[in-house]
Amino acid sequence: MIRLLPVAGLPEIDADCDLAELIAKAGEFEDGDILVVTSKVVSKAEGRILQAADREAAIDAETVRVVARRGPVRIVENRNGLVMAAAGVDASNTAPGTVLLLPVDPDASARRLRARIQQLTGHRVAVLITDTFGRPWRNGLTDVAIGAAGLPVLDDHRGRTDSHGNELAMTVTATADELAAAADLVKGKATGTPVAVVRGLGHLVTAEDGAGTRPLIRSAADDMFRLGTSEAVREAVTLRRTIRSFTAEPVDPGAVRRAVAAAVTAPAPHHTTPWRFVLLETPEVRTRLLDAMLAAWQRDLRELDGWDAERIARRTARGNVLRDAPYLVVPCLVMDGSHAYPDGRRAAAEREMFTVAIGAAVQNLLVALTGEGYGSAWVSSTMFCRDTVRTVLDLPVGWDPMGAVAVGRPAEAPRTRPGRTAEAFVTVR
Repeated sequence: MIRLLPVAGLPEIDADCDLAELIAKAGEFEDGDILVVTSKVVSKAEGRILQAADREAAIDAETVRVVARRGPVRIVENRNGLVMAAAGVDASNTAPGTVLLLPVDPDASARRLRARIQQLTGHRVAVLITDTFGRPWRNGLTDVAIGAAGLPVLDDHRGRTDSHGNELAMTVTATADELAAAADLVKGKATGTPVAVVRGLGHLVTAEDGAGTRPLIRSAADDMFRLGTSEAVREAVTLRRTIRSFTAEPVDPGAVRRAVAAAVTAPAPHHTTPWRFVLLETPEVRTRLLDAMLAAWQRDLRELDGWDAERIARRTARGNVLRDAPYLVVPCLVMDGSHAYPDGRRAAAEREMFTVAIGAAVQNLLVALTGEGYGSAWVSSTMFCRDTVRTVLDLPVGWDPMGAVAVGRPAEAPRTRPGRTAEAFVTVR
């Protein structure tokens, strides 16, 4: 039988108290008990109260990364890797004009509490420190473990079999979080009961303090929901870089089609859809096109004064990024739906409107490919031999190739690029 027991009678906690001694005096403990302690009392005992009329400034100081922002609400990552609202900065259950910060190192706090309580009670116990989190996909708050000592925080079921003999391949239970949520049923937010005991799971309590809660925190590489919507868009735009070296790994055609679906949401004049995307998925077609384009470039360059074979070779070598990529996309502009004007000025402006639209679509394509984990490079080469491209790819006369996009997995990380602010590019009137 598992029992949840509130530890009642604790006084108001301040920085001068011995929290472990107060808990030991207030409760009755047995070997194998798991003590679940609300982080607020740990923070108070550790002096993590800050005089702060501006809670936002306190959140800024505790934040290492903004995950998502909507109005005044911020979901952030703090220095311990915890992703939560407001970095855990709390203005409740503390004096007016002050805020309560999370413990500097909740795992270390749990280890100290455990050692002291075991010393005072003579019983082998485990300690969890908890805080209240919201959850993606679901309404309502629940307590989770942010510090742990004396028990494994995860129970890995992978490799075991279920009742039907099926091998489990994905199941890893967050034991510490389940215990935190269960204990909160008897602690309560408004009753002044910040400590509870979970009894009946002594087999979970270990002699060693263990790894703490670090195993609960998902790595950035495995986190599919690392950013909020607007932050993910900005991150993808920022990370979009021209990649000129690719691995040989094949490109998923489905990922390209998803990127094209994003591309065709670009704005366009007159409610038109002036984009077409030619996907070159076979090496034979890519080679045939690039060979024909190379021949056309060489022929054109030989007609220029001062262009010898060496100079032509250097110039055409810029197209090697297309030849080395495992996948090519040729975006094309179509003028279907454009307005006819009798004068050249308006006709030129009409084409410029459509050209802006294909540029927006290509940008959407490149950003979406970045979100899929692919690198890309937009190369203007097809614009210099449009007839050749249309002939080789058997495209309609009205399809106007607007460069080519090389796609693939980056062979190496791009060099760091200094950030840019808007000021150098903005004029205000």
